[in-house]
Amino acid sequence: MLERRTFGDTGLEVSIVGLGAGQIGESDVTEAEAAEVLNGALDLGVTLIDTAASYGLSEERIGRHLGGRRDEFVLSTKGGPKIDGQRDWSPEGVLASIERSLRLTRSERIDIFYLHSCPLEILRRGDLQDTLDEAVAAGKIGVAGYSGDNEPLAFAVDSGRFGAIETSVNIADQWNLRNVLRRRPELGVIAKRPIANAPWRFLERPSGNYAELYWERLQALQLDPSDLDWTEFALRFTVYAPGVHTAIAGTAKLAHLRSNITAASNGPLPAAALEGIERAWRDVGSDWPAST
Repeated sequence: MLERRTFGDTGLEVSIVGLGAGQIGESDVTEAEAAEVLNGALDLGVTLIDTAASYGLSEERIGRHLGGRRDEFVLSTKGGPKIDGQRDWSPEGVLASIERSLRLTRSERIDIFYLHSCPLEILRRGDLQDTLDEAVAAGKIGVAGYSGDNEPLAFAVDSGRFGAIETSVNIADQWNLRNVLRRRPELGVIAKRPIANAPWRFLERPSGNYAELYWERLQALQLDPSDLDWTEFALRFTVYAPGVHTAIAGTAKLAHLRSNITAASNGPLPAAALEGIERAWRDVGSDWPAST
């Protein structure tokens, strides 16, 4: 069985690898493919599925294909502003986002609902946190969370208003890990981008690609995965990083998810590998902010 961990003080339990369901929301993924990876994830022992209101058809497909298995997994979703392109960070907008997610996922309650990259100046108002508290009290969500990086994440953690966070943690992105994660050990922590967008796929700088920043950082870090393939090297670092409870690897392919589960189940990286990462980060990456 895939290893599970207590998710902070939330009362939830999660598998060490979760399914990042962003890709299943894309229009070029068929309904059959979405059904296969969603149901296959649960069959493999995955107990956390993470999505967002802005991930295309993702929430709708989770509801359609997993509505009858809703009690088998922790549902984590992100939202807050209107999803028509307007950044309307209002209490009404947050509540509408929660209601929409409930409807699309065919859920009576969202287990974890995150404010999705809410700006620092909005967080400082405090009214959105009040709205989340009211939603928890009403039974619409189980845990109020914040998803983001850098200074907004640090503020959210220090505020004491959230029970969970979702943030970037990987071999090329460690600001959050080193500066924020262990401040509040009672928080549940989901690590996103655990394989750093797989920049090792590219022999040359992938200009304009989502992996470009991490490609640049890996050139500077000069890490050595030794006899491991890069994906396993990166994933095992993130899954066993201090303070992380689960890492979400985004995919619409069941074979990829199965491979990630196998890699993570091999345990923490050897001490020598961790020392090499630590040395490289200290030498060249200590001032790098998290990717947002």
